[in-house]
Amino acid sequence: MTLALHGGTPVRSAPWPAWPPPLDPAQRALVTEVLESGRWGATQGGSTVTDLTAAFAHRSGVPYGVAVGNATLGLFAALRGMGVGRGDEVIVPAYTFVASATAVLLAGATPVIADVDPADLHLSPEAVEAALTGRTAAIMPVHLAGSPADMDPLNAVAARHGLVVVEDTAQAHGATYKDRPVGGLGDAGVYSFQASKAMTAGEGGLIVCRDETAYEAIWSVCNLGRELGGQWYGHPSVGWNLRLTEIQAALLLPWLDRLDAEIDRREAFCAAVERELAAEWGATHGGESAGAGSGSVSVVPRPPGTTRDSRHLLMLRFHEPVDREFLLAAMAAEGVPLEGGYPPLGTMAALVREGARAEPCPAAEAAAREVVWVRQSMLMDDPRHAAHLAEALAKVLAAMPPAGADGAAPVRPGRA
Repeated sequence: MTLALHGGTPVRSAPWPAWPPPLDPAQRALVTEVLESGRWGATQGGSTVTDLTAAFAHRSGVPYGVAVGNATLGLFAALRGMGVGRGDEVIVPAYTFVASATAVLLAGATPVIADVDPADLHLSPEAVEAALTGRTAAIMPVHLAGSPADMDPLNAVAARHGLVVVEDTAQAHGATYKDRPVGGLGDAGVYSFQASKAMTAGEGGLIVCRDETAYEAIWSVCNLGRELGGQWYGHPSVGWNLRLTEIQAALLLPWLDRLDAEIDRREAFCAAVERELAAEWGATHGGESAGAGSGSVSVVPRPPGTTRDSRHLLMLRFHEPVDREFLLAAMAAEGVPLEGGYPPLGTMAALVREGARAEPCPAAEAAAREVVWVRQSMLMDDPRHAAHLAEALAKVLAAMPPAGADGAAPVRPGRA
């Protein structure tokens, strides 16, 4: 079969679902209500931001929430509010978005980049232990791709060494670990509402926490150093204006009512992908499995303890070398675009120049070679169309050049 890249017929010509989806009636009504009220800022007497933070905190199993302009600022504010700053070190995973590290720099601390579990790609407790120094103040687990990190071992490390745990829950709205919501598993959790996320207002973020003292300190960081309930022009601490607007909150609050249904929809598509890959290559790697197996392509497994995966992304691993540049270009031409994923944080020269310290990270380096992503918008499609993904992969891998730019060998599927 001729690849679409070389003039053949693409596997899929129809568009994938758009993201974000169209406004639902409840969003449209609430946004209109806020617009017509004239109370657009969070300090102008509206209640939408307050309602959103209360609802999100409740869903996260904690009593307190603070809404912010974006999740990078949220991570910064959580760290500052928890007392992390100059001279401190914060351990972050090597396979994550750059903002996990730059938020630490923004707080005045040093990101220490530790390796991830080689199977599920979440922060490794063993790597955290190896990276500890006398300056370590916090751990920042990332609930990668909507999967909850295996939090009990990480919390145990933190408890032994007196460390703060700030969860980067940017991608994991609605995920649960051992039937407990993410965000409420550490000292603070930070969600993102950036345009690609499972709930979005274009930008935005929200911090949740369970301790009242920590909440008041985080609130102060986000509200120009004011004291909760104190004088408007009293600023006993240094803080910033990091607040979310009422209009953004109006887009987000009704979304909570449909979040679970959207997660179910993505789960159905991901389950169909696993079935299709099993039929094509005879190997599955979902659920709690951690082995590479014999298949050429498999789904990166969920971490231990996962009881609800919000499926922000579906990560696929190739078990034999591939020419990634060719693969991504050819899959896009077939109408099934994939993404290459993160480079290891420790390879980013800008972070190193700013003082970040990178531990050896062979698992993250392997992921950068072997793992690609299926984006959230594709996961919102009808599960029957998961066959397009498997068909396009089989077609492209069968035509993989003998050697790519990195010396990749061809990968042949089990059946045509």
